Amino acid sequence: MKYFEVTFTTSPCNETVNDIVSALAGEIGFESFVEWEGGVQAYIQQQLFDEEALKEMIANFPLPDTSITYIIKEAEDKDWNEEWEKNFFQPIVIGDRCCIHSTFHKDTPQTEYEILINPQMAFGTGHHESTSSIISELLDADLQGKSVLDMGCGTSILAILASMRGANPVTAIDIDDWCVNNSRDNINLNGIENITVKLGDANLLKGRAPFDVIIANINRNILLADMAQYASCMHSGSELYMSGFYIEDIPIIRKKAESLGMTFIHHREKNNWAAVKFTMK
Repeated sequence: MKYFEVTFTTSPCNETVNDIVSALAGEIGFESFVEWEGGVQAYIQQQLFDEEALKEMIANFPLPDTSITYIIKEAEDKDWNEEWEKNFFQPIVIGDRCCIHSTFHKDTPQTEYEILINPQMAFGTGHHESTSSIISELLDADLQGKSVLDMGCGTSILAILASMRGANPVTAIDIDDWCVNNSRDNINLNGIENITVKLGDANLLKGRAPFDVIIANINRNILLADMAQYASCMHSGSELYMSGFYIEDIPIIRKKAESLGMTFIHHREKNNWAAVKFTMK
């Protein structure tokens, strides 16, 4: 699959501006993001790229006095493990219970759960607030013997952790074949045998038996569009964990979930990124 690499130069260049650029770019099809000293590099499938939508995103950028320029080029075929090693992909420890690292890391902390990943792109390593918040939720959840669905699985670290915590069976779905292939590699790397990875979107859920737990770490617009399909695969007592949006987006997410028969349980916040938990009535 061919990708474009779009290099955004932001001014002022800070975490808030770059996070908003990434979030808005995610809403128009960009999938993976790497920060650089001048802004953000973002990756999108060439067939999904719409430069007019990109220009509109920049024109309507919500922060005043912000300058954003960009350069487009075809993404190179790279050894993404080497790229990540060069770009400071460091082990991450969440809740003193889960350590996520790659095979090139040495002397990593000893924790209850150790997840090995070889990321091919920059999304789903646990470093982003949305991913780490869902990991914290899974560390607190009772997953033993429960069926779990990981929508927009990325590297599948959430599916892998769910399996490690006793979930069975586990299904992971992503629209990007790079993610699907990387997920399968990571699952094998961790010796997991009960995760099925599928290429596709929420349409794959039609006619599926209900899941006990659904995880969706994507973005606000996709969550709102697909939530009814998630609900169709839930039974009374099923849990839905969602992230990939901001605290200010919780009301619209909650309104949609409650309209589908769910009950809001709680939310987590990390640097203005939110993760929410719902249960089906």
